[in-house]
Amino acid sequence: MSSTESAVRERLAKLLTRRGAEIADRWVQLQQERADPGGQTVHETELREEADALVAALRAGMESDVPVDHVVTRQRELRETVVDMSLRRARVGAVPTATSSAVLGLKEALLEAVRQESFEKDDLYEAAVLINRVLDAAGALSFETYVERREEIIRRQSRQLLEASTPVVRLWRHVLAVPLIGNLDTARSQVVMENLLESIQKDEALVAIIDITGVPTVDTSVAQHLMQTVKAVRLMGAECIVSGIRPAIAQTVVQLGIDLSDILTRASLADALATAVQLTREEPATGAVGAVQGGTDHGRVER
Repeated sequence: MSSTESAVRERLAKLLTRRGAEIADRWVQLQQERADPGGQTVHETELREEADALVAALRAGMESDVPVDHVVTRQRELRETVVDMSLRRARVGAVPTATSSAVLGLKEALLEAVRQESFEKDDLYEAAVLINRVLDAAGALSFETYVERREEIIRRQSRQLLEASTPVVRLWRHVLAVPLIGNLDTARSQVVMENLLESIQKDEALVAIIDITGVPTVDTSVAQHLMQTVKAVRLMGAECIVSGIRPAIAQTVVQLGIDLSDILTRASLADALATAVQLTREEPATGAVGAVQGGTDHGRVER
């Protein structure tokens, strides 16, 4: 940090200490004057709280020894104040440009106060440059925070939609089913696997049916996801049946050379349920289930 920059930062810190309330008032006034009448507005009390907090944090940043280009991101109090302000604005529905513009509005209020001080010409220029660098970085941080918050909300909502679109249904005692509709990609197959395994443990299921009647196509990727899910179900001690294999899908699987010989399949959900009921009724004394496919013993599942 140069001696000139250090001196200017010290003078700005003193200015913010001496006239902080006045600068905060002016910033609130500017925001109210420029507020979009049709947009989401922040109450005057909240504006004043934000202004006082940001002016105090800016003063702390000026008093620190953090380089000016990193003071917003590295000075804890200033960073947290900008982030909190942006999150509060996002919660009330303010658009990101309005939030960042509000932060940048502090620049005008602070520059007005600087012009009223007895700065030398060179120092006045240095002060203006320093204020612009710091508050531009603060505006960028507020925009980035808003975008990250929105992305987090979108990811959470997407996860909720995935879970809602892949329900685990109890069809019979110890028999669960997952009716799939639409494409099965990596993210959705992971949700299917997690929900199914949790339900198997919770309900002590012996058979899980994955019904793909509503899946439009089965390619190598979809088949791989199905096989991974089947393996995971078997590791839990249950048998897995894939139902809904339509003629067109069967032909596609054969043409692609996909090997589903290790998976117990049925043409319809009704056929799969009948098989599942048969399996769960076998060997009740030991709780073991023999998986029968095509009239032959396909293995045993022990609980």
